[in-house]
This record gives sequence, structure tokens and C-alpha cells, in this order.
Amino acid sequence: MLTILAFLMVATFMTLIMTKRLSALLALILIPTLFAVIAGFTAGLGDMMFEGVRELAPTGVMLLFAILYFGLMIDAGLFDPLVKAIVKLVHGDPLRICIGTAVMTLIVALDGDGTTTYMITVSALLPLYRHMKMDIRIMACLVMMSVAVMNIVPWGGPTTRAALALGVDARELFVSLIPAMAVTAVWVLVVAWMFGMRERQRLAALPEDAVDEDATGDEVIREQMDGEDHRRPKLFWLNLALTLALLGLLMAGSIPLVILFMGAFAVAAAVNYPNLQLQKERISAHAGNAMATVSLVFAAGIFTGILSGTKMVDAMAGSVIAIIPPELGPYMAPITALLSMPFTFLISNDAFYFGMLPILAKTAAEYGLTPMEIARASLVGQQIHLLSPLVASTYLLVGMSGLELGEHQKFMFRWAVIACLVFLGTCLALGLFPLRTG
Repeated sequence: MLTILAFLMVATFMTLIMTKRLSALLALILIPTLFAVIAGFTAGLGDMMFEGVRELAPTGVMLLFAILYFGLMIDAGLFDPLVKAIVKLVHGDPLRICIGTAVMTLIVALDGDGTTTYMITVSALLPLYRHMKMDIRIMACLVMMSVAVMNIVPWGGPTTRAALALGVDARELFVSLIPAMAVTAVWVLVVAWMFGMRERQRLAALPEDAVDEDATGDEVIREQMDGEDHRRPKLFWLNLALTLALLGLLMAGSIPLVILFMGAFAVAAAVNYPNLQLQKERISAHAGNAMATVSLVFAAGIFTGILSGTKMVDAMAGSVIAIIPPELGPYMAPITALLSMPFTFLISNDAFYFGMLPILAKTAAEYGLTPMEIARASLVGQQIHLLSPLVASTYLLVGMSGLELGEHQKFMFRWAVIACLVFLGTCLALGLFPLRTG
């Protein structure tokens, strides 16, 4: 019964936000609460919800100050040279813009941190997409697909979790998957090409004066300004040094992210806008976007707290494993790969890799599959994973892009599924894990 309620809860949540009958913020709070009451967990419900919020609180605070920091950097003009360079390269061509979006994100995402990648790429690309009247959903889709490809680097998270859970070497696991990552990256570029061709046709049908294909970088930048010019070109090198130092400390991991972004924001605000009134104006300009994103993170804490506290996560995982018939045992590698797609979406990476994966690996071992093969298979579903409402950085992407979560999920879902299948097919073709054991 608990398993059925858990799947019904997730299905209800996804249906409501994708059909826009309920906002993601309200659905994340109301739907799990309702199903927890139905399941009879009224007594401990408050504690479960608070625990979930408490676990995500540092992430929420970090995103709040990160959005404010990068918002100030955009206002100050840190990304203006990059925007101008992109405008010069693409020459107003939607196809070049789409392919450039994928290439740029694949490079930036080498740091393995989706949050940082979203901030940098969206900050640089959103003005261009808006100026060109291009579909913002395309930008968000290409950025997330590119991040998902690079999410498999050892410092990205999932690979390390899989390696720790199964006792294999993280470096060896990552290196063996590089060919599959490369093929999936090519698929992302193919998707970018298809999107670009589609946008070419759509924009060509618009009135001649609707899109300024000959716009300069300065025109694109001016289009984003609201009244007074808040650019600080004389402070460009100082802002660049501050941002590079921030990113360096972020990757080094020597300072907690919350403290890092709070400190960086304080320095950026004091240096660029020493006047108190200007500081208030800049904070107010980005407060709406920041609060919309952070409120979703805290609401997601309610969802994850109830999912974990009621043991619905364990019920879903255990039930699926229990129904795998013995005759499918030789196919445990592709089964693990296919299960990683919905389950890294439905439950957290920690729950999947540390709770569910060891059981799958133990079952697979009886049919001659090695822990390394199962670890590789478990990483197939990362494209779907990033669409999950349980991934905090996803709210940052949709928040900065001005999209609804359900709208983004609906647009990207099929492309993410195909990308997972491309990764799976490449692994099978290269023998990284077998379709069937002998």
C-alpha cells in the first residue's frame, strides 16, 4: 500500500505541475502532505517536514546569495564582453546560437557544478535569446542536457556515489565512461542543430522588423537595462578577479558554499555600489528571482522530508527490486541502467546509489556481473535525474530563465530520454557492460 501511495503521489505531483493546474511551489508542499495524511503519518508529519527543510536550508541560503551575487555581476557588466563576443560569432543566426549554447555549456560544466554552470551560461546567453526572440525553453534544455553529460565527472557527484557504494575506483569508472560521454555530447550538438534549424524557420516567418539580426553586442546589452545604467566598466578586472577567486574557492571546497557566496556578495555590493540606496535598488531588482527560486528549494525540502520520513523511498525501491523475476537476472546490467532513469528522478541520488544500487549489484553478482559493470550502468539516467524536482540546481535554472518547472520538464523530457538511450546504447556497443550474461 505504501508503495502504491508513493507512486501515486509522484504521478499526481507531476501531472498537476505539467498541466499547470498547480504551481510547483504549492504542489511540492500540498501533495506530499496530503498523501502522508492518507498513509496515516499524521503524528510525525511535522518532524518529517522540518527535517527535510533543515537538510536543504544551506542549499537554499547558498542559492539566495549566489543569485544576488551573479545578478550584481550582470548589472555591473562583468559578462558584457562575453555577450559581445557571442553576438559577433553567431551573426544573428539561431543555428549558431543553439550550437554555441551547447558548446559553451559543455566547457563551463567541466567544473562538475551545475549551479555555477547555470549561473554563468544563463547570465551570458539569456539576453541574446531574448533579443533574438528565440524560445527560452531551448536554451534551458540545451544547457541542462550539456550539464548532464558533464555531471559524470568524478567531482560532479553521481560517479563518486556509485564508486563508494560498490567499492570501485572512481577514476577508473569515469575514464571508462568517457567514450559514452563523448557520444552523448555529440547527440546534444545534434539536438542543438535541430533546434537551431527549427528556430531559423520560425523566426524567418516573423515580420522583418521583429528580429534585429545585425544587432551589436552593445545593443543587446542596452536592451536588458532598466533605466539607469548600472554598469561599472572601470571595475571589470576587479569583478573578474573576485569571480575567479570565488569559483576557485568553490572548486577547492575549503570554505562552505553558504559562507562563500555570502561573503562574495557582500564584497561585490560594497565595491560596485557603495551608495546605500543603490545597494537597495540592486538587491530589490533581483529579490523576486531569488525568492522564487529559494522558496522552491524549501518546498522541495517538504517533499523529500516526507518521502524519506514515511519510508516511501524504501518502499518504492524495495518493491521494484522484488518484482524482478529470476529469468531476467542475466539482464541485470541493462535493467539497472533503465531503473536509474526513473529512480534518480523519483528519489535522491543518495537514496538510489547508497540504498538501491548495492541491492541491485548483489543480485547482479549472482549472474556474473562485476561491481564496475553495474556502477557504469547506474550512471545512465543522469539526463533524467536533473529534471527531478528533488534537484535544487534545477530551480535555479528555471528561475533564472523565467520558466515554470513543469513547462521545462515537459519540453525537455523526450530529449533527455533519448540522450539516456544514446548513452546506454554506446555502453552496450563498447562492452562497458553486457546486454546479457552467459
